[in-house]
Formats: sequence, structure tokens, C-alpha cells
Amino acid sequence: MGGSSFGKIFRISTFGESHGKALGVIVDGCPAGLPLSEEDIQPYLERRRPGKNLKMTQRKEEDRVEILSGTFCGRTTGTPIALLVRNEDQRSKDYGAIAESFRPGHADYGFFSKYGFRDYRGGGRSSGRETLSRVAAGAIAKKLLQELHITVEAEVSELAGISLATSEGKEEADRRILSLRAEGDSAGGVVTCKVNGLCPGIGEPVFDKLDARLAQAVMSIGAVKAVEIGDGILVSRSLGSENNDAFFVEEDDELNKDSACLRLRKESNHSGGILGGMSDGAEIVLKASFKPTPSISKAQKTVKEDGEPITIEIKGRHDPTVVERACVVVEAMTAVVILDCLLENMSSKLENVKKIYGKEE
Repeated sequence: MGGSSFGKIFRISTFGESHGKALGVIVDGCPAGLPLSEEDIQPYLERRRPGKNLKMTQRKEEDRVEILSGTFCGRTTGTPIALLVRNEDQRSKDYGAIAESFRPGHADYGFFSKYGFRDYRGGGRSSGRETLSRVAAGAIAKKLLQELHITVEAEVSELAGISLATSEGKEEADRRILSLRAEGDSAGGVVTCKVNGLCPGIGEPVFDKLDARLAQAVMSIGAVKAVEIGDGILVSRSLGSENNDAFFVEEDDELNKDSACLRLRKESNHSGGILGGMSDGAEIVLKASFKPTPSISKAQKTVKEDGEPITIEIKGRHDPTVVERACVVVEAMTAVVILDCLLENMSSKLENVKKIYGKEE
């Protein structure tokens, strides 16, 4: 199987299946000297961990991470970092009834068509459980970004079509999700991720645009069906005079006093912090739209591998919505892209290279 690796300099490769012995990730390209322990990674896995409330799958996994390589005396060595999380609560028998049928909304048919057979136990590599590997890698990326005073934070902004901008909206959404769970149905939602503290000029102006790489990273999360930057689809309905963000310079801005490069500000942020494929110094705003969880207990029409039409009701423990647990996954993939682009940008100017090797005049 190809396509299990992502990134250029800060590169991650995930492995494992939902009902296999373990899942994990190899992180390559992390600079040496970063303080790192399991305790730095575990809080992020806790945010993604199942079984914490009735809005999540009741699969009981501790998701304890183990660092197998890449650190010494509590710091990264610059060599590949191997992270492992062992599966503890698989119930593969729950999937016996659908071993020969294609579940609607899942990757079953695609896997069967591509490889000639498939791991039907929870979806194998296409399971949402694969995302814990991304979260573990993202935790390392976020810790490194903190050294540069860059923050990446995501939150659920819409659930089951209900805005969570108010406490009333959150309560209504909770009631709706619990009601759908009782009905054997599911719902989608929107995660909004914001990056602050990023300098302008990060990203490439043609094929490797920062927004293009972010879109690829976030769209690679299984249930994501759309990604928006800034105003997103709303730009198609606006005028140029409305969509353009006016620039200005603050006279008392400390950043501009001793800087060789003028640091501009914007009166608005319709661009979502990215112009021409490069960061513009403003807050980066990304929205990811998640589809409803396809594993539902309602009766659904499908066919078996031999073409026989059947009706199935999916058993097992499934999320009535994946959005709340997927929030940290969006955060992780965004952090991986930002860090990768920052490392790549170090060679964009001769003066940067001279600084690294102590040859500045």
C-alpha cells in the first residue's frame, strides 16, 4: 500500500489497523534537542480517545503511547522517532455478519476493487482509529512549534447543523446527538482550526501553496469532505472590493522598529491568513467539514461480494458523530504541515543559510 507517508522534511509514516495488534507512526526529520516524553504526547491522545461520553463509541482503549526510538535522556536525537499504541479492546466478532458485504459510506468496495480482498474488521487501515497515529505525530509538531511561539488550536464550531457559538447551541447539539444515537443514526459537523504567531512568507507560490498542502493534509482525514480557508466558499459571492484585505502599518508596532522586513497588518482577514499560497502574517483560519459517521444501526441496502442484494444493520460500537474526537486530528495535521513548511523555508534566503552555518557578515 502506498500513500501512508506525508511531509517533506518533517515526515510521518503511519502503520497498523483498527483490529490489529497495534498502531503507530514513524516521525522523521524532527530536529535534535527537543525535550520529549510520553507525557508530552499522551494529553493529545486523551482528546481523541474513545469511550469518554455517550456521544462517542464505547470501545474502551487506554491509548497509551510508547516511544520506541529517537530520544535519549529525554531529548530527541535527530533520528527517526517510533511511536506505538497497542490495541486492547477489539471485538472483531461484531463484524462477522458484514464480512462479505459492502457497507454504504465506507471504503469496503474501494479496498476490494483495488486489492481483491479487505480487512472487514472495523475497516482496517481506513478505520478512524488510524488517526491516533497522526495525533501522536502532531503532538511532536505542536511541541516544536511552541518553541517558535506558534499556536495551533482547533474546536468544533458546528455539530448536526447547529452552531456551537453559544452555550444554548452546544446544549441543543448535545441533545440532538444523543437523540440520533438512540435512533441508530449519526450526524456530521465542522471543525475550525486557527494558527497564530506564524510569520509571513511561509509556503510556496505554485504547486506547494500553503493552503493546498493544508487542504491535502486535512482532506486525508477519512471523514472530511470539504476544506475552506478564510471565507471559503463565501468568496464566490463577494466583490473584489469586499474580499480584499486592506493593509496598514501600526506606528508603534514593536515588530517593525528593528526589523529588516516591513511587517504589515490587515484590517480584515477574508484570506484566512494566506495569500498567493504563502502566509500573510495574519491568523490562519481553516474549516473542515465532516460527514456523518457511516456506521449506523439503521437498515441499509447494499450488495454482497457476489452481487447478491441484501439489507444490513451494522452492529458494534460506533460514534454517533466523529467530529468531537476528530477535532484534535485536524489540529495535528495542521501542525505537521506548518512545521514542515517552516523547516523547508529555512533555505529560502542566502542570509538564512549563512546564519545556520555561522557565516553571516
